[in-house]
Amino acid sequence: MKKRIMWIGFAITAIALIVFSVISAEIYYDNDIIYSQRYLRAYMAAFDDSRTADALDEAYAKELSEALGGARVTFLTAEGEYIADSEDGDEASRAMRPEVRDAIASGEGFDTRVSQTLGDTFIYYCRRFDGYLVRIAERTQSMWSIYLDALPAVAIFLAADAVVCLLLSYLSTGFILKPLEQLAKDAAREKRVKPTVPELEPFAQLINRMNEDAEQRVQEIAEEREQVVRAQQSKDEFIANVTHEMNTPLTSIRGFSELLASGGLDAERARRAAQTILTQSERLQSLVASIINYSEIDSEDLPVYEVDASRIARETLAALTPEFREKKVVLLSEIKDGVMLLSRQERVTEIFGNIIRNAIRYNREGGSVSVLLTQEEFAVSDTGIGISEENLERIFDRFFTVDKSHNGKNGGFGLGLSVVKKLCKKQGWKLTVESKEGAGSTFRIAFAQEAAPEPQK
Repeated sequence: MKKRIMWIGFAITAIALIVFSVISAEIYYDNDIIYSQRYLRAYMAAFDDSRTADALDEAYAKELSEALGGARVTFLTAEGEYIADSEDGDEASRAMRPEVRDAIASGEGFDTRVSQTLGDTFIYYCRRFDGYLVRIAERTQSMWSIYLDALPAVAIFLAADAVVCLLLSYLSTGFILKPLEQLAKDAAREKRVKPTVPELEPFAQLINRMNEDAEQRVQEIAEEREQVVRAQQSKDEFIANVTHEMNTPLTSIRGFSELLASGGLDAERARRAAQTILTQSERLQSLVASIINYSEIDSEDLPVYEVDASRIARETLAALTPEFREKKVVLLSEIKDGVMLLSRQERVTEIFGNIIRNAIRYNREGGSVSVLLTQEEFAVSDTGIGISEENLERIFDRFFTVDKSHNGKNGGFGLGLSVVKKLCKKQGWKLTVESKEGAGSTFRIAFAQEAAPEPQK
């Protein structure tokens, strides 16, 4: 880590130094060109513009060059053709040279390039006079020559940068990394850490959050194990319930069937025996249907539509009127008109029926059941036996029943509330319960107003 920081620091400063050198060289070159253009204009003042084209020869070109400190002087026709030059050169036309072309067009022109005749870098200045052109050129450095001249200095600076930067990086990284190392040690020993410098606060928060997440995950695993155990208990209870519920009607059916088969019963007793066989068969059929219905909820994937929940609630209460009367339970209801839910009729009927039926079954004789339905929620309260605190979290587990007697007096198989929970989850509705043992229970479903149900295929 320290070595990486040291070399990264050196690389950054080295790159910065090289970039600075390049930019400085370019600035120097640009300024040199501007300065050269100025003194080339001043050089042109030394030219005797009273001369005619016939008086422009090589002798005068060399004379003017000496007067200008060795600057190269070239005389050209008005069309850019060669007349004379202060230095040896060919007599080819200069009409296509940039500075000559500009002078012909606008009166003067500049250009910087390597001379095609001499091979050196020149800055050229050409001016148009009456009937001819005069060009003055001065040798100058190219951009690459400036770079090459700067290389020794840059190399020295890079060497000095390497020594200084690596030394400072070594000292500073030790100072910077010490709080991080201390933070790591604290994180290994403690659940929560506190940074020694403010800049490490985000890292401390991240470590603390990771520790909390790990602790939460451990807790979730423990809860899952406690659930894989509750589930086994529920399964065992279900097997016991189902075995009893199936054994009782089967025993009755077998016994009365044997009596009927013996032919020893009079007509009235035979009728009662047949009725008992029919009743017990219906109970067996209801048990099997409940198990099948529960198992099919997850795989059911039918489209949803608007359901008149108000109508379903009233029809459910009307259908359960005999059970209210038999249990001598008073019904108090407040059903708002026009409550529409995005669901399916059979789902809403199943949910309403299971919750209200439980409120009747586990109520006390002469008690009451309150039913409330609005666009926001469905709530059922009863004055029944209530639910103990230890069972409050288990009542939605499949196969769990509050009635432990296995005598079937309340007629439940332990699947009703589990079915309700599954259906509410499928719809995106929130199901909650409040209860106190001996004082009744309240089941409440908050309908989702914005969240859509599970997507349908």
